[in-house]
Amino acid sequence: MSDERVILEMGTGNDLYGMDYTKAGKRAIQDALHHSSLVMFKSLGLSHEDMRVQVTIAVQEPDKLDIVALTDELPRGRATVKAVKGGLNVHDAENEQTHVIATAAIEAFLPVDKTKWKLVR
Repeated sequence: MSDERVILEMGTGNDLYGMDYTKAGKRAIQDALHHSSLVMFKSLGLSHEDMRVQVTIAVQEPDKLDIVALTDELPRGRATVKAVKGGLNVHDAENEQTHVIATAAIEAFLPVDKTKWKLVR
């Protein structure tokens, strides 16, 4: 049995006035979570504890992310969060503000016994 990716969701979030990368990251996670509904667990008799969740958050300054706070945003499964360089900082020179935009990718993996599944075309 191997872990197979069963879900991939993406989201974006921002912090317009505080340059708070963690706040933008949390909003990106929430945006991605709001795109998915995991009805298959009840339908197939699966446990959320069996799900491994990998989150990648991209911001311009990944070292400023609070990984523990971001991990706490995930309601189900065994979660890990990885910070990478990406996202976008948009500087407004006229108002001396930098707006932070974060992107998130959430992947969910479940152990799958491929001998019990058959693809029907």
